[in-house]
Amino acid sequence: MTRRLAAIMFTDLVGFTKLGQRDEEAALRLRREYQALLRPCFATFGGHEVKTMGDGFLVEFASAVESVRCAVEIQRVVAERNDSVGAADRLVLRIGLHSGDIVEEGDDVVGDAVNVASRIEPLAEPGEVCLTGAVYEQTRNKLPVHFERVGSRTLKNVQEPVELYRIRGAGPPPPARDPTPSAEPVPFRLAVLPLANLSAEPSDEFFADGLTDELISRTAQVPQVRVISRTSVQRYKGSPKSIREVGAELDVGVALEGSVRKAGDRVRIAVQLVDVRSEAHIWSMRYDRPFGDIFAIQDDIAGQVARSVAAQLTGNRPAAEPSATPPSTVDTKDMEAYAYFLHGRQLFGERGSIESIRTALSLFEAAVAQDPRFARARVGVAETLLWLATEGVVPFREAEDRAYAELRHALAISETIAEAHSVLAALYLGSDRYAECEQEAHRAMRLNPSLADPYRWLAQLAAGDGNIEEAVRLLESARRLNPEDVNVLSFLGRALAYAGREAEALAFWKATRAQVPFRTNAHLAEFYLGRGELAAAEPAIREMERIRAKSPWTLVARGTLNVRRGDPTLAREYLRQLEERAKQGEMTVFFSGFLHFALGELDPFVADMQAAQRWKVLPLLELLYSPLYAGARADPRIQEILRRQRELGRPPPRPFAGAGAGPELGSGAGTGSDPPAPGPTLP
Repeated sequence: MTRRLAAIMFTDLVGFTKLGQRDEEAALRLRREYQALLRPCFATFGGHEVKTMGDGFLVEFASAVESVRCAVEIQRVVAERNDSVGAADRLVLRIGLHSGDIVEEGDDVVGDAVNVASRIEPLAEPGEVCLTGAVYEQTRNKLPVHFERVGSRTLKNVQEPVELYRIRGAGPPPPARDPTPSAEPVPFRLAVLPLANLSAEPSDEFFADGLTDELISRTAQVPQVRVISRTSVQRYKGSPKSIREVGAELDVGVALEGSVRKAGDRVRIAVQLVDVRSEAHIWSMRYDRPFGDIFAIQDDIAGQVARSVAAQLTGNRPAAEPSATPPSTVDTKDMEAYAYFLHGRQLFGERGSIESIRTALSLFEAAVAQDPRFARARVGVAETLLWLATEGVVPFREAEDRAYAELRHALAISETIAEAHSVLAALYLGSDRYAECEQEAHRAMRLNPSLADPYRWLAQLAAGDGNIEEAVRLLESARRLNPEDVNVLSFLGRALAYAGREAEALAFWKATRAQVPFRTNAHLAEFYLGRGELAAAEPAIREMERIRAKSPWTLVARGTLNVRRGDPTLAREYLRQLEERAKQGEMTVFFSGFLHFALGELDPFVADMQAAQRWKVLPLLELLYSPLYAGARADPRIQEILRRQRELGRPPPRPFAGAGAGPELGSGAGTGSDPPAPGPTLP
């Protein structure tokens, strides 16, 4: 078998069967004309005609972009032809497009891409092009056509729902292209599954988990590969599910699995790269070396993954180009420091409790003390400090200053640590330094395209700029990289609602409520209160009270509901409580503003929003999008607040200053419930 990635097109002549039953000669004449019209289009855009099937074509393209160009050109040519004939002689086409894995069988092609494309072609309306999310992701913003999202559909004999889009009408004619365009390979999606710990000592579990993290970081640097995050693969640790099931759930084509056995000063590692659909091993390797060789082992495994995956991307060549092998990320040779680091990463990744995060911080600090030039350990110190500050465990300004200092040292040692740039982007976002945030997020994404957090920071910037659809797109990309990230899940559901995609938001909240219970119920409460559906808001608010009764978000939701029911008493009591909490140093100013607005007290609401802006905790998304505060948006004072925030949006970049030069208290770009720093945080 020869397996490769390709874009597949199915075409169909609408009404051909009926016409053949009524007038066979006319039907055959139209089919000949239809074939004569389409074949030059295939050649122009590099399409290879695999076969005809009655009144349809199966065509293969090396590039998804060229397949869309061809589909649009076909519909244009057919529309132009129809302008000169009568209604009885019109040609009407449906076209379906999908991009994925195909297998050659003689002169034919088979595989998932062919199956899916054949299923979606009938879903196109007459005169339309219907395409999958895989094609859309490769072509959006590259062509002068209008894509319209259809939604997810369950297709016959296709295991997972497929996201669909359509192109309405013919659109402007695309320029002709070289008939043999260069391929634009679809990034492989790879899951590095948790390595099984076969050591006699259960305490060595952290080593297996830490090595899994290392392999995720290394393989994420392989060109044209997107690696699922640790958060999302960790749930498969010890899982009885088959590789095929795991691959379907994570939407990946290949998986790396294996085991670790540490005994004394030696380590034994067995790994294999598996095609998740066929469950066939692409390659496997066993290592039995001194523990001190662990860095060489990691390099070897990452290089093998790079060459094997690149071989698939390039059509089963025996070896990849040297540039496909990721550079080494080794930044310490001290095994004691490295062991501290791995253990810290395991604890921080689990987010088990406040105490476990404190322990992770102490482990990262121990790694830095052991090897001051261990740059990734310094990033670990910065990230855990900010997490603890966000939870209110340590003073934020102190944590922020120290985080800046650690990141300054880490980037001075190595500019190529994607996580350092991502954490720095979060710090800049939390202090309204938007241009610098955007710059650092893009740096992180260039260094590690599989890192999900930078997509979230850019989504917050896009939403704050008023481009909520772009925020949704970025969050969907983040979710594909880290399906279990509660911050992404929370923000995405909310963004869908703010974008007016209410049915999708409700379905999304229903699907993710168990994963993000408090935030999802808070968003449901906001949604129903904004629509005036008080009875529907009640169960969501009760759940909020059950989970976090004292959260300011819970107080605002319950207070607002009671006011809407005609009883302001509780809202005024909650206002008093929030003011007392503010005296204790808690940032509650905009929550008080929300309750003032619920009570119809616009002047105190505006004053609280002005104070929130001064403290850099402005709930910008609520002011821009929430139906609860639609009545405030016409107020000139609120418009002035929004104007000032827009002026902050793209300040001139400032150099990274490090310790002692950090910005004010962070707000997460005023994004309400989803910031990376203190401010309007939904726990």
